[in-house]
Formats: sequence, C-alpha cells, structure tokens
Amino acid sequence: MGWAKTWGRRVVEVPCTVEIEQTPESLHAHVVLDAAFEIEPGDEVQVHDSPTSVPYGERIVVHRTATVTRAGPVERLWTKLAGNFELTELYEVSFSERRRL
Repeated sequence: MGWAKTWGRRVVEVPCTVEIEQTPESLHAHVVLDAAFEIEPGDEVQVHDSPTSVPYGERIVVHRTATVTRAGPVERLWTKLAGNFELTELYEVSFSERRRL
C-alpha cells in the first residue's frame, strides 16, 4: 500500500459480474465492474475467486469482488505514451511481390 500511495495510486474494492460461455455459438469471458467509474489507461483489475472455465455447452454468470488499482497521473500519462508507440508498431506493414511460392 505504501508504494501505491507514493505514486498517487488508489486501491478500490468493487463488486463485479463475471460471465463465461463455451457453446457452439460463442466462446467468451466478460467482466463487468459494478462501479461508478471507468477503467482508464494504467489501471489494474484483479478479480478474486473467479472460475476460469466452464464445461463445453454451458454458460455461467457469477458475482465476485474485484480489486481495482487506479493509476496515478504520472503512470497514466506514461501508459498513454507507451501505448501510442506500441500501436505504431502495428502500422509497419510491408508488401512484397510473390513471384515464387
């Protein structure tokens, strides 16, 4: 907790809803925080005691608690800047002729 306070981080416990589905129509896992704030760049979320899978053909919805560590202003700015540089790496695309396969 001391490290979090040093960098302006706040730790908040919030309820959340976890939905996991593994059916022929869909394979997904979603977490919805039941909180009055949005997750922003640099924030960390840890869901406690959540199932990690379901048997094939099933869907479950469970209510759990999540710990949200809110990023401080410096960390949020750094995450935004680093994210922009990471995104530009995706722009590096090359096209070459395929004369021989």
